[in-house]
Amino acid sequence: MPNNLNINTLETWLWDAACKIRGAIDAPKYKDYILPLIFLKRLADVFEDEITALQDEYSNMKIAEDIAQKDHSVLRFYLPPESRWGSIAKQTANIGEYLTNAVRLVAKENPKLQGVIDIVDFNATAAGQRIITDDRLKSLIDILGKYRLGLKDVAPDIIGMAYEYLLRKFAEGSGQSAGEFYTPREVAILMSFILDPEPGESFYDPTNGSGGLLIKSYLRFNQKFYKNASVEPLRFYGQEINHVTYAMARMNAFLHDMEANIALGDTMHNPKFLNPDSSLMKFDKVTANPMWNQDFAQSTYENDAYNRFSYGYPPSSSADWGWIQHMVASLSDKGKMAVVLDTGAVSRGSGNYGANRERDIRKAFVEKDWVEAVILMPENLFYNTTAPGIILVINKKKKKKGEIVLINASKLFSKGRPKNYLTDENIQKVYTIYSKWKDEEGISKVIKNDEAIKNDYNLSP
Repeated sequence: MPNNLNINTLETWLWDAACKIRGAIDAPKYKDYILPLIFLKRLADVFEDEITALQDEYSNMKIAEDIAQKDHSVLRFYLPPESRWGSIAKQTANIGEYLTNAVRLVAKENPKLQGVIDIVDFNATAAGQRIITDDRLKSLIDILGKYRLGLKDVAPDIIGMAYEYLLRKFAEGSGQSAGEFYTPREVAILMSFILDPEPGESFYDPTNGSGGLLIKSYLRFNQKFYKNASVEPLRFYGQEINHVTYAMARMNAFLHDMEANIALGDTMHNPKFLNPDSSLMKFDKVTANPMWNQDFAQSTYENDAYNRFSYGYPPSSSADWGWIQHMVASLSDKGKMAVVLDTGAVSRGSGNYGANRERDIRKAFVEKDWVEAVILMPENLFYNTTAPGIILVINKKKKKKGEIVLINASKLFSKGRPKNYLTDENIQKVYTIYSKWKDEEGISKVIKNDEAIKNDYNLSP
């Protein structure tokens, strides 16, 4: 990050902020209060940058303010005076009430931010007592006011980076929940390289979480076509079941200036992106990290109205191949997808006598020649488990027909606390092996589909 807020400073700053509300709420919920305020601070500083630029243009702040108030479109968004950080920082009484009204005013003036910034009631009570007192909120505001978050002050991914730090810091306390809506940054970057976005493509994440996978694809696209205004932009679609995480995803997309259509709802039972004839929309690229081994009733598959599970019903014990089939049903005829799953998704049932639902669905996918790659990830990378996980790449238009590359990246990591991580060199190495389609001793092997058949459709690297 440029200027005065590098990653170490950011983390110290966030820890100081968390300490101000420590004890008042459970540690995993810190982010629910801190992130909307960081978002508001970012909006306030960007607004200040833009209104100052408008003042320079008209040589008068009053004229700039009048223009902005009458026509919000001259700026990225409009902040009423009561919602600007200077006004917030001055408050000494009824702070919870003031903050809640401030974010609601922002949402009222900017319809795109409704249900995004106004999801927290800073004045909320439990058992007749304030969850966070005005004194604690005042301390939090003072800490968050320490740094400018304007366009030239910080990276555009400030919310994503703050989110990542708070999750990492409190991962042990948040148990199962953290991994449900967050994919480690470096895994998301690797997937964006594999999906290799091209101009005009549509990207879809059916288990959108906080939006990281779509955002990393967007950033990869910008990296590839830097400042090329003639390039047709990507189109983004995501669906998320948790309303708080849905708001976080929209917050993230807004800060990145992304045109993203994020829907709220249960994708498996009620997919939102449909054609006029109620069939599923098709996308060029699909990316996802669904909750591993989810338990859905068999009726979910048997009563499906979208013909998604034609290759077999997954067992109730694991919806992994249910999610894969939903994603494939949402892929265009030339589409490509990358999905993060439990390692067992590519091996369960192989070697057993008789029928096995997951193995039989894998068999259909190998016979269709859709499986392009399986990448085994290192252990202790993901937030809700120490298990390694895999990236499964499905490609309806494979360049290397009849072949699958298996990559064992389990040793390609750096040790971290509490979680391990992939370095840029690790990411580049895995991507190079995948893109160059090569055998590397102890790491990768290109196999023929016949070998997968001989191994009873066990695709584990």
